[in-house]
Amino acid sequence: MATWAPWAILLRLPIRWRTRARHRRRRRPGRPGSMTDRLFLVGMMGAGKTTVGQVLANRLGWQHLDSDGQVEESTGRSVPEIFAESGEVAFRAEEANALARAAASATPVVVSVAGGAVLDPENRRLLARSGSVVWLRARTETLAARVGSGHGRPLLDRDPPAALGHLEAQRRPMYQQLAQMVVDVDDLPPTLVAEQILAGLDRLSQCADKGEGS
Repeated sequence: MATWAPWAILLRLPIRWRTRARHRRRRRPGRPGSMTDRLFLVGMMGAGKTTVGQVLANRLGWQHLDSDGQVEESTGRSVPEIFAESGEVAFRAEEANALARAAASATPVVVSVAGGAVLDPENRRLLARSGSVVWLRARTETLAARVGSGHGRPLLDRDPPAALGHLEAQRRPMYQQLAQMVVDVDDLPPTLVAEQILAGLDRLSQCADKGEGS
């Protein structure tokens, strides 16, 4: 069940936390061996996952990985090329491999997860057990304005707003299932989104530490 955390109300931040028992086992970000050594950003294309991920990684001193970028690096082909030459199934297989490598990182990492990665049940299980998941949520009109014509995005056809609406409706339940934190990113710059995520993680860590000491 999703609930508003007390600190989100006091700070007037558009952040929601899903209360789960496993939160009690988490520690302050950056502490070796904790689940929060791996932070996964999920959400639709155009939500700002890559940019926010880079800002977060710089603030934390962590590595940043983008799952699409990792696929392109490992295959030597761009995402549109993979879709055109090998199809979506082949791309999703490469995507799952890239996500597994990122989740196994030996160093703290912020991972910007491709929007459709959550469609794979195994990817969802991997994310749920490997780190903290933050959903960057945006209205369809915001996403459409950001992606423009959809150039370089194989899943957007001649009508990007309609395609985005369809994809978002399909993926929203999976984002909701996975996310411990939801940040509404409409009209917010990446730096402020990152600040809100860091504030939420710090509050969660404090609550977890109190729980461990009780």
